[in-house]
Amino acid sequence: MLDYVWLVPLFPAVGFIINGLIGKRIDRRLVGWIGCSAIGLSFFFSILLFFELIQLPPASRHHEFEIFEWVVSGDFRTVIGYQVDPLSILMALVVSGVSFFIHIYSIGYMHGDPGYPRYFTYLNLFVFMMLNLVLANNFLLMFVGWEGVGLCSYLLIGFWFERDSASNAGKKAFVVNRVGDFGFLLGIFLIFTNLGTLDFTEVFHKAPSLDVTLATTIAILLFIGAAGKSAQLPLYVWLPDAMEGPTPVSSLIHAATMVTAGVYMIARCNVLYSMAPIALTIVAVIGVATAIYAASIGLTQNDIKRVLAYSTISQLGYMFLGVGVGAYGAGMFHLMTHAFFKGLLFLGAGSVMHAMSGELDMRKMGGLRRKIPITFWTFVPATLAIAGIPGFSGFFSKDEILWQAYSSSHGHFLLWAVGVIAAGMTSFYMFRLLFMTFFGQCRAPEEVKKHIHESPKVMTVPLGVLSVLSIIGGYVGIPHIFGGGFNKIGEFLAPVVGGHGEVAKGHAVFSFEKVAHAAEGGGATATAHGLQSASMEMILMAISVIVALIGILMAYVFYIKRPNLPGIVAEKGKTLYTVLINKYFVDEIYEFCFVDSLKSLGIALWKGFDDLVIDGAVNGVGHLTVGLSGVLRKIQTGFVQSYAFFMIIGGVIVVGYYMIRAIFY
Repeated sequence: MLDYVWLVPLFPAVGFIINGLIGKRIDRRLVGWIGCSAIGLSFFFSILLFFELIQLPPASRHHEFEIFEWVVSGDFRTVIGYQVDPLSILMALVVSGVSFFIHIYSIGYMHGDPGYPRYFTYLNLFVFMMLNLVLANNFLLMFVGWEGVGLCSYLLIGFWFERDSASNAGKKAFVVNRVGDFGFLLGIFLIFTNLGTLDFTEVFHKAPSLDVTLATTIAILLFIGAAGKSAQLPLYVWLPDAMEGPTPVSSLIHAATMVTAGVYMIARCNVLYSMAPIALTIVAVIGVATAIYAASIGLTQNDIKRVLAYSTISQLGYMFLGVGVGAYGAGMFHLMTHAFFKGLLFLGAGSVMHAMSGELDMRKMGGLRRKIPITFWTFVPATLAIAGIPGFSGFFSKDEILWQAYSSSHGHFLLWAVGVIAAGMTSFYMFRLLFMTFFGQCRAPEEVKKHIHESPKVMTVPLGVLSVLSIIGGYVGIPHIFGGGFNKIGEFLAPVVGGHGEVAKGHAVFSFEKVAHAAEGGGATATAHGLQSASMEMILMAISVIVALIGILMAYVFYIKRPNLPGIVAEKGKTLYTVLINKYFVDEIYEFCFVDSLKSLGIALWKGFDDLVIDGAVNGVGHLTVGLSGVLRKIQTGFVQSYAFFMIIGGVIVVGYYMIRAIFY
């Protein structure tokens, strides 16, 4: 029934092979449509799997399909196999669906690039690896996809490798991710050595046999890998530089593929994390710290793509906050809505760049809403969604995370408070971006102004589709917001992630069904608790919305009403502004502590050990040989009389030796 799951990753693999082998020898238009069709078919079969899955009873929504045995050695056995359950199919839908629209958009965006076939080859490979990661039924195959998306990020970020900045950004992403992946690999080793298997079903079935210390160690090591892949403190530094790749690549990395892998992995391993409260606390604290840290940097950046990059880091922090307080469903809910509006924001930024002849500096933009109206009107709902304005997708998922951060057994008031402050910062810098780009007077050079134009339909249609999803994508959260207990996505994911974090401290989550049941049974206390919980949630929701509106109002005052105000504030708070505009000097600190120090160590080992010791020993033996041979070669004169003379001398020495020995001994 669900055995055709292997077709979902197969089609991107076929697209990769075809374009990789013959892409340079066929028509460029065919290359693009092969790449798009491959992902479109993958998306189509993901939809079929989803509808088949929801027809099954919740307890039966798990199916595994093994293709073949992969590694068998002694007691160790692992397979190439995929699983279909609510979590994997949600990720497959997000990955293949958003990637499909990004592929279509890429046809227009990359149409004149000489590396067009190579681009679609890499893009299909990227999606193939990500689908393997999310559909795998064991840790080893997940790790293959995990490393595969790392490789593809290196190839795509450094796609324009002739530019040093792009080449360096690709290397930076690759190296930083290897740091995180080392921890992830150690966690996998510990799982196998203690549980004897890497199969998800068996691991999570045997997990209760682990003691808390070991479970915590494994969970923390896995999180180190997640922090690298999903750009959390302190391993976030690669993601802002990833902007050096083509803009659709940025959209793909930020919205649908690589950076969501860490959140998915923690949700998949929820059994292990629920056994390790210390690890959950670390995840939540790192997540909320990353959210406010990245948001503060986004306040001052002027590069439109870098603002969105730091926004992604901040939003990923929200997702980790969600899973870190045990609300795995809430974290995945925000992952889904974020894929819609962040994919749209990056594609919208690409459309702005297309109109502005590649310009990235928002200080040289302005007044574009009349010149590229489709881009503007699709950009607006994405901005409202990420700002958490009611009625848009980001509001529902962000509110769910903030509520769980406050109310769940793993939550805390401080986690909620920091999350709300970060939400206010988000609304400010996103509307700063909107106002600087689309409002006011156009500040571009006259030559650029003449060529400003709307993007072609192959680019604007994906913008339109994603804008609709940015509006309606969060409505699966309405049942909870208005009293339905679990929201729809929470109910869907419950067979995999359970109800962790969905129950508030000391009282049940409000539900009309629960209230009605309690009333029938005289459960006045339960009803009161439910009403109290619902009232508190509405209050917290109102606070977060007010904070977001304040952020928007401040952005309006700063960049529309009084455009000279940002300069005045920057001058008065010069120290803080300098710190923020330079991103807390973290790149410089890392350069000094790791890059320069390792380079100095390498030079010292090269000149002090390699040259003096290794080369000195080898060269010394060579010089000794040359010296000895220089002496010995003088004996080889080529004259027979000389050889006869030396033979006589030798004979005299030997005879003399034996005569002396006979006399004295």
